[in-house]
Amino acid sequence: MTPSAPEPPLALLAELTHRCPLQCPYCSNPLALERAASELDTATWCRVFDEAAALGILQVHFSGGEPAARKDLEALVAHAAERGLYTNLITSAVLLDAGRIERLVKAGLNHVQISVQDHEPRGADRIGGYAGAHAKKLAVARLVRAAGLPLTLNAVMHRQNLDHLEAMIELAVSLGAARLEVAHTQYYGWGLRNRAALIPTRAQLERATEIITAARQRLKGRLVIDYVVPDYYARRPKSCMGGWARRFLNITPAGKVLPCHAAETIAELSFESVTERPLAAIWRESPAFERFRGTSWMPEPCRSCDRREIDWGGCRCQALAIAGHADAVDPACEMSPLHERLAAIAAEESAGAPPEFVYRRIGAIV
Repeated sequence: MTPSAPEPPLALLAELTHRCPLQCPYCSNPLALERAASELDTATWCRVFDEAAALGILQVHFSGGEPAARKDLEALVAHAAERGLYTNLITSAVLLDAGRIERLVKAGLNHVQISVQDHEPRGADRIGGYAGAHAKKLAVARLVRAAGLPLTLNAVMHRQNLDHLEAMIELAVSLGAARLEVAHTQYYGWGLRNRAALIPTRAQLERATEIITAARQRLKGRLVIDYVVPDYYARRPKSCMGGWARRFLNITPAGKVLPCHAAETIAELSFESVTERPLAAIWRESPAFERFRGTSWMPEPCRSCDRREIDWGGCRCQALAIAGHADAVDPACEMSPLHERLAAIAAEESAGAPPEFVYRRIGAIV
């Protein structure tokens, strides 16, 4: 049943900007990127962090685009830290240097998460569409560790880098990362646009799973490895964002409040902005947040499933993308009538030569 008064969210994903030097073809940002002129200003973000702390949120994750493209990043981190929020920077790292890291540490930054596109410069720079990015990332990762901050590497995996997984794991160990997120591309936003270029073969996926299993045992106590498989090869859906509007919320650069980063693909829903309404009121009362919260919205067989309060119905955005409507059974579930269609897409698109990337950039042809 849908609770009348939802618990406070655990974390806020603050998408400060869609600007980013990298052009990753799997980016989860929407195809229509927000321009700098529409971004929330410093004072508004600070008010949002005040409201987040009052609501009971514990963590704020600074993201983008590239959050370091904001000149006020240090001020935003400092304000969030002053409000008692745990601060995590999710970054491509290419706009950071020793001086800025020092300023962020002084501002109260608690953690840094750096994306890596491959284990070596040539592949990494090609995937990210930015020459010199890989070397810069490694240098910044070492600076982060030298500054005493915990480091997570985020490795988005796909057909064009999955065969390098073992080297990616060793890279994380060599950099002193405490955690490695091995996240297969999820097919929303630019990832969906580039699905045929990115989706791995089943053989690649099976080999990757074996590698992760062995590495977790070998590196236990040294490196935590999170592993997210692509839904197109799953039997059961993942608990997307811990369930729609249950534990997390996302604020776009322009101030719209979303239950997940891809929620705006559901055109039938209208999402409110922090410029128009307090954050707590949106979290507790917004029709868009209530639409798929809890279990009462679920169709069969989800409503009768003993996993309904484990996976919370899976992903609404994926249901829309594959089934054509957001309240359908997530096709990642083997109980969905479209589950075989999902598997067929994966088999067909991974069989041929991958097409050229459509890189993520403002003004790209999509």
